[in-house]
Amino acid sequence: MTQNFDVVVIGTGPGGYVAAVRAAQLGFKVAVVEKSHLGGICLNWGCIPTKALLKASELKESMEHAVEFGLKVKGVEVDFNAIIERSRGVAGKLSEGIGYLMKKNKITVLEGKGVLTSPSKLAIMDGDSQQEEVTFKYAILATGARARTIPGVLEADEKNIWTYKTAMTPIEMPKSLLVVGAGAIGVEFASFYHALGVDVTLVEAQDRIVPVEDVDVSKELKRLLEKRGMTVLTKAKVENLKSEKDNVSVTLNGEVKAFDKAILAVGITGNVEGLGLEKLNIRAEKGQIKHNDFYQTSVPNIYAIGDVAGAPWLAHVASHEGVIAAEHIGAQIGKCVEPHPMDYTNIPGCTYCTPQVASTGLTEAAAKEQGHKVKVGIFNYQANGKALAIGEPDGFVKTVFDVETGALLGAHIIGAEATEMITTFVLGKHVEAVEEDFFHACLPHPTLSEMIGESALAALGRPLNS
Repeated sequence: MTQNFDVVVIGTGPGGYVAAVRAAQLGFKVAVVEKSHLGGICLNWGCIPTKALLKASELKESMEHAVEFGLKVKGVEVDFNAIIERSRGVAGKLSEGIGYLMKKNKITVLEGKGVLTSPSKLAIMDGDSQQEEVTFKYAILATGARARTIPGVLEADEKNIWTYKTAMTPIEMPKSLLVVGAGAIGVEFASFYHALGVDVTLVEAQDRIVPVEDVDVSKELKRLLEKRGMTVLTKAKVENLKSEKDNVSVTLNGEVKAFDKAILAVGITGNVEGLGLEKLNIRAEKGQIKHNDFYQTSVPNIYAIGDVAGAPWLAHVASHEGVIAAEHIGAQIGKCVEPHPMDYTNIPGCTYCTPQVASTGLTEAAAKEQGHKVKVGIFNYQANGKALAIGEPDGFVKTVFDVETGALLGAHIIGAEATEMITTFVLGKHVEAVEEDFFHACLPHPTLSEMIGESALAALGRPLNS
């Protein structure tokens, strides 16, 4: 018997499950299609479990520096399997939580791979076998992405050359590790393994690490990673990467080297294959489905959100896109007002390495390239009382303001709790706060957040504590 739904969402990552919940809240009869685990890659193999791993490495480093706080710790023993097990447990608990949300909102869960067969029909597949067919009025494609590899150049065998999934669940700890790619994923894995005692070499083809960040942040992160003992190479040429019997061989900047393992962190590509897009003439290029401001594809009742909709490939972006898509569907039949398109100029980016990196808006260079006259404020962690008290003096807060209007163009933080502090700048930019709003606000003392106001004052050349 064919099941009929108002809205069917393919994929239950942070974009898909949020879109399904919002659609259900609007009164639609909703189903989700999931071929693996509820929660998608982010919850099961990405954002959440990696943060559990990184917390373990942070605790180890804190314990090793406990003597600086007057505490004597006799050695730190690492139980690598227990660290991995806890990470998987956290992911499992949250996946169960998504299941609860589906039941709470009366959303039907269909297990299998969803394949579009017409603008109103979907086949639920188990391998090559069709399990059932469902009909829908609207569909939202939220199938996520997978690790990018380069055939014949950078290929993973998951034995010695890993992608993120194997890197999160290795059988044993390597003694030496090559991380190819120094974007967010690469530097996070590099930080985790280095903190646990692995000899890590981090390489990046571009002229700086975390290349989407402000150049000052990139330089400071490289300096601090090297200060901790990590090898960091930029403008690196990686050739002949091969998985041998017991290790990895690679030609790195013309020199042949060997590592126990390697991690490929050279980006992601959207899961657009096998969805039936070609049959419906839904356009997709380079792993990205084409769409309008409300995520409608060339077939208006079929939407695409999250990683398959293109950059920025971030969980919180996917969730917001899911809400906008669901509300756009609802607005067409009077269930809600039409939503505003996403403001992609104010998307927070967070990298959970040590030290953390977070930013929103334009870099200083990008602001100048766009014709803005800018004033820049930088306030260093070492001038902040809370940072010194907790033993975290490395890093800075950088703000970029428009000279003529005082508008916040961009904010960039490197240091402890950067990923939490960036929220203030995101909210400020969203409500169009200007420089005076940031330094006139009475911020609590002693906190790291005081540096938000101080960086704004620094942009005017009148910092109070540096």
